[in-house]
Amino acid sequence: MDLFSDAWTALRAAVADLRDEDFGRASGCRGWLVRDLVCHLVIDAQDVLITLATPAEAAPTRDAVTYWEVGATPPNGDDPLDALVVRLAAAYQEPRLLTFHLDDVGSAAGRAALLADPALRVGTRGEVLTAADYLSAYVLEWTLHHLDLIAHLPGAAEPPAQCLARSRGMLERIAGEPFPDAWSDRDALLVGTGRRAPSDTERAALGSLAGRLPFVLG
Repeated sequence: MDLFSDAWTALRAAVADLRDEDFGRASGCRGWLVRDLVCHLVIDAQDVLITLATPAEAAPTRDAVTYWEVGATPPNGDDPLDALVVRLAAAYQEPRLLTFHLDDVGSAAGRAALLADPALRVGTRGEVLTAADYLSAYVLEWTLHHLDLIAHLPGAAEPPAQCLARSRGMLERIAGEPFPDAWSDRDALLVGTGRRAPSDTERAALGSLAGRLPFVLG
């Protein structure tokens, strides 16, 4: 749960460092500009607040790894919900309005996570998790979106090293096998989730795992 705070604090700080012109740049999410991604983060923060305020009595049905639904086709922005995010982001008109909303809702989500009982059972997407597992799953979400945010922003701050390492470990558990030891955590996440195509050399190093890429998380 501490890593949730580390990842979320770093991601919000990266958004706060954006210049107005950066919001019109492409993000690492296909079909989304940076402003669209920031709008998605507002929705994610709302989801955290809603989930932590939705206690469940049933036994957990998912954990931090099995929380994720895994597909094989990266999004391209055409999905109706993805397209809705684009329209919502455009409605803000000025970047400062969008960043204000993220800071407002994002701060509340961060406080709620710090106050949550790790053993609390919560319901989301028709499943039950402990608060600890739910927030741990979001370490992967925040870390990947941090990489998406800075994909075309040279010199921007990277996600915390400990969050990159934890996220790689979670992705390897999802994959059922490790990525090459020589790869950085960043490269393992980008290639593993289809955010970057592997080079010929990287594909050879992946062995049989290459034929199972990408692991698209939703």
